[in-house]
Amino acid sequence: MKSVVLGMSGGVDSSVSAIILKESGYNVIGVTMELIPNDGKASNDAKAVCEKLGIEHHVIDLKSMFKDRVINKFIEEYQNCKTPNPCIYCNKYLKFGAMYEFAKSIGAEYIATGHYAKVEYSKKYGKKIIKKSDAGKKDQTYVLCTIDSEVVEHIIFPLSDFKSKEEIREIAKKYNLDVANKPDSEDICFIPDNDYISFLEKNNIKGMKHGKIVDTKGTVLGKHQGLHRYTIGQRRGMGVSSSTPLYVINLNKQKNELVVGKQDELFTDTVVVKDANCILFDKFENGMKAKAKVRYLAPEEEAEIFVNDDQTLTVKFNNKIRAITPGQAIAFYIDDVLVGGGIIA
Repeated sequence: MKSVVLGMSGGVDSSVSAIILKESGYNVIGVTMELIPNDGKASNDAKAVCEKLGIEHHVIDLKSMFKDRVINKFIEEYQNCKTPNPCIYCNKYLKFGAMYEFAKSIGAEYIATGHYAKVEYSKKYGKKIIKKSDAGKKDQTYVLCTIDSEVVEHIIFPLSDFKSKEEIREIAKKYNLDVANKPDSEDICFIPDNDYISFLEKNNIKGMKHGKIVDTKGTVLGKHQGLHRYTIGQRRGMGVSSSTPLYVINLNKQKNELVVGKQDELFTDTVVVKDANCILFDKFENGMKAKAKVRYLAPEEEAEIFVNDDQTLTVKFNNKIRAITPGQAIAFYIDDVLVGGGIIA
């Protein structure tokens, strides 16, 4: 019997994943990663599910790593006028990093999570690949685009064939799990009230002083309240009146200026990508054609990828894209196969 370490958050997705894996004949070892202080409820909920299903459960204290790799990175990116996606870093370093190392340390062959994604062997590519799930808009391959390629051979996604959350909840109800009706977590886990501005200010984000609001020609239009309060594409909440709608075009850290302009100034067909990570191939090739997704709910866009001397990528889109935001991840696909991704510079 092969062993699989399953990341269990105490939610319905990971709980049903445990059921599916056990019914498939695996020796399931539930693992809850403690990421933030006073988060005992997640561990308790996961433990209760494991006890009910008769599977082993471990709690791993990863608060220090989470603070260093995710929370501090989140603050640092905002300080540099970026808009980060913390799930990207959590997946790379913790769920598919530290948990994978834990699995190896106890001799488990696989790790599993409740992500809506697929891993399967591809004859075309001669290896296991990550593919989009059948869950449509709930597909989560986008947030997996920076994980290490070596881990793919050892991943199982038990929910890969499900199309809706209701199917998952029905299984949980069938097994009388208390988490069957537990609501989905929509907020950033370390900012439960979703007030990221207060979080940044409580954590003494540096250098975020009031400054000028200017248009793209440099004309001063007003004063901003700190660049961490704004994001590319934002229309409301700037305190500037105009005969035509104005949008945030750029956050100029050097001049501490909020640059605003008309909607058509938000569109671009070129973006530079740092921390490039290729999962499907050994590396990105110059001129590679792929579809690119610039945020979680964005549509995929046809693009061409070029490798720069410093190993960043320049991505040229066939069409101009609205409000591409530095700090967000970009994921690349060939058909429904995840190629890899990186961070928009």
